[in-house]
Amino acid sequence: MTAPLTPPHQPRPHDPWQAPPSGSHAVPGGPEPLDAADRAAELKQGAVVAALLTVAGVALGLLWLWLAPRVPLVSDETAVFLKNSEGEEAIGADGTFVLLGLAFGLVSAAAVFLCRRRGGIPLVVGLALGGLLGSLLAWGIGTWLGPTSDVVAHAREVGKGVTFDAPLKLHAVGAAMLAWPIAAMIVHLGLTALFGPRDPEPEWDAHGEPEPGAAFGEGPAAGPASWPGATAEKGSAAGPGSAGGRGPDDGGTAEERR
Repeated sequence: MTAPLTPPHQPRPHDPWQAPPSGSHAVPGGPEPLDAADRAAELKQGAVVAALLTVAGVALGLLWLWLAPRVPLVSDETAVFLKNSEGEEAIGADGTFVLLGLAFGLVSAAAVFLCRRRGGIPLVVGLALGGLLGSLLAWGIGTWLGPTSDVVAHAREVGKGVTFDAPLKLHAVGAAMLAWPIAAMIVHLGLTALFGPRDPEPEWDAHGEPEPGAAFGEGPAAGPASWPGATAEKGSAAGPGSAGGRGPDDGGTAEERR
């Protein structure tokens, strides 16, 4: 029984974790690096996205003004009180703004992905910056077009015992301002990871790699016989009783036995 002729420590072919051989380089034809014109175009697209989302903040502010619950107030000519001290209208205004911001982030991220499937850092930055500026603009529009912030003057104007609306305010300003940009970034990155185009894997060209026959020897004649242990296998194969040798009891002549 002979030992296997597979040389030890031979790397498996097409091993994905194997490092490229020394002196190898990527075969041309893969994704080329972006030049200055492409980078300028991506920056321009990111700026356009940020500007459009900032303008969309007007729609967010109007929707917030329309959908946010009102906080009823009442005056007795000496002070202003909450008409319903157990009401949740104040926190309802914050929740409405956050939900609208999440919806605007989802829609804006999907629209940007459909228009530009390749993605890119400038687009993600444009989504985040535009969502933040749009949220700030929506906050300002809602408070500006809503009930006046001068509660005392408003109470005197409506008179004693008449219910009027409190000014529209945000209490959780940080969460409300970050809802749109965070939702836009997460949705866009998820869509890009799931449905975005894939870059082809680079193919390595083994430049200067030794020939397969000379992997474990030198010269063109190097083959399985030059591997370690091959000589020992030949010696063990040509023992007594083998086809190539003669033992003491083989069929030789008398002269040869003498």
